[in-house]
Amino acid sequence: MLLRKILAVFAASTVTAAAVALAGPSPAAAAAPADSRAAADSSAATGTRAAAAANPVIVVAGLSTPALGYEPLAARLRADGFRVSIYQLPGLGFGDIADSARAFSAYVDQVRAATGAARVDLVAHSEGGLVSRYLIRNLGGGTKVGRYVSLGTPHYGTYVADIAKFLGLGNCLGIVACQQMAIGSSFLTALNDGDDTPGDVRWTAVRTLQDELVRPVDNATLADGATNVLIQSWCPLRLVGHLGLVLDGTTYTVVRGALTDSPVRPDCYAL
Repeated sequence: MLLRKILAVFAASTVTAAAVALAGPSPAAAAAPADSRAAADSSAATGTRAAAAANPVIVVAGLSTPALGYEPLAARLRADGFRVSIYQLPGLGFGDIADSARAFSAYVDQVRAATGAARVDLVAHSEGGLVSRYLIRNLGGGTKVGRYVSLGTPHYGTYVADIAKFLGLGNCLGIVACQQMAIGSSFLTALNDGDDTPGDVRWTAVRTLQDELVRPVDNATLADGATNVLIQSWCPLRLVGHLGLVLDGTTYTVVRGALTDSPVRPDCYAL
């Protein structure tokens, strides 16, 4: 029963998504910062104008759950004027992360060709953040990506990946991506060898204290000049789990700010 519950949380919390058609800009009011409503209105208008002229955004899925899980995030982005598509990892992300990154590289080129954009921006959840980093570091993505935002990505691994092994049920039940996300894996050792933030990319990594799948939670940070945002450093009473990073309003205000090069100013009251 314990393993079944662990796997259920793992499946529900690491969402994947089917690729959807690129949506055109659709201006709407942005969520308000917490300091004042007047400042919020100004910031929303500025952010919407910036979004309309910004790079296309690809929401990069994590491991194991259908596309619908990323639609709320994509809808928020579209409402703020971004052109958005959702990328599902091949085989639901269970296979080799490097193979997923090679497939993703082709998708990035398709989006660039379809939109005429030189670069795309990435908002990547969980394993999707590792796929995206591999693209940038090893597959020439540093010239194709403008902004990178990870949500609960185990950049330096998670001990949750070793639970099956701890229970005597084998190494991640044979799931390759799970093995690669274990602390100290050969995949992560190679990915983290040298500069965490290569290329001409703006890097942001978002994490939450209540992340049940990335433990320790600080393993979701990046070094070498990245902007690291712990939600509870700004909003101590905000409860956000691993999947919650995709759905949470406060987290979305961080994502929107990163995509418009705005100062980090989470709205603790955003729905």
